[in-house]
Amino acid sequence: MAYRDSYAGGGFGGGAATPWVKRLLIANAAVFVVAFILADVLGYGRQVLDLVAFGPTRFITRPWTLLTYAFVHLGIGHILGNLLVLFFFGPPLEERWGSRAFIKFYLVSAAGAALFSALFYFWDPANWIIGASGATFGLMLAFAMIWPEMEIHVWGIFPIKAKWLVGIMAFVELLIAASGSSGGVATLAHLGGMLTAFLYLKSPWAPPAWGEVPAFARKNQPKRGAMALVPWSGKKPEPARTQAATATQVRPANKKAVAAAERELLDDVDRILDKISSKGLGSLTDEERKRLDEVSRRYRTN
Repeated sequence: MAYRDSYAGGGFGGGAATPWVKRLLIANAAVFVVAFILADVLGYGRQVLDLVAFGPTRFITRPWTLLTYAFVHLGIGHILGNLLVLFFFGPPLEERWGSRAFIKFYLVSAAGAALFSALFYFWDPANWIIGASGATFGLMLAFAMIWPEMEIHVWGIFPIKAKWLVGIMAFVELLIAASGSSGGVATLAHLGGMLTAFLYLKSPWAPPAWGEVPAFARKNQPKRGAMALVPWSGKKPEPARTQAATATQVRPANKKAVAAAERELLDDVDRILDKISSKGLGSLTDEERKRLDEVSRRYRTN
């Protein structure tokens, strides 16, 4: 699987695993090896599943299984499929949101997938789920929501836009779940991961559009209610005394200065977008990510 940015003309995401994607890949692989040794070599398979697998009633006494289930896989095909999705779809999202927001989104998708599945199987205490599919389906949905027109080459051959690929997958999962012929595949967890991802991205807790604001910047950032800010104009912000006083300060003589600051802002945004097109999202500095995020919020508010 590969994807290509139609407007930049190059590969998207740089092809390298980002910090939390690397950690998740390593963690899943390590747990798979340990589980294989405990289950197939030492014969403790049932005990391992009972300790880490998620079940609708087992969760009450083993709350940690809400997350641990997402790191356990039963076969090589099972884990490889999830790791490939994580490897291809994870880095662009982590580059865009920042590492902390990315891992939070991943874990929320995993937990939501398990809880959604439990709603339909609470009456069956023997039902349990394992695997990272709920979280990886959430990653795919997020990717399609942010880059719907991105062209993805399935098996490196068949091109299809992200929105159509994820939409078709969701429709197929829904049909399988409705027919009751899942064959042991947790289709409801897949749908739950996608639904959780969608709701989370539409909520006030959604990851920032262009990365995280460093902690030191947040501490030193003046309160919006107390200051009148002209972003990135290079001038020191002045206190905003009252709404009437602020209105009287915007005189025709100052309109040229405001227009110049606006042009400077847009020129800087154009420069950052050109940098993304030529070098990818990973080349942005924290200040550039912060700037794009602020511009995005500003124009959405306007």
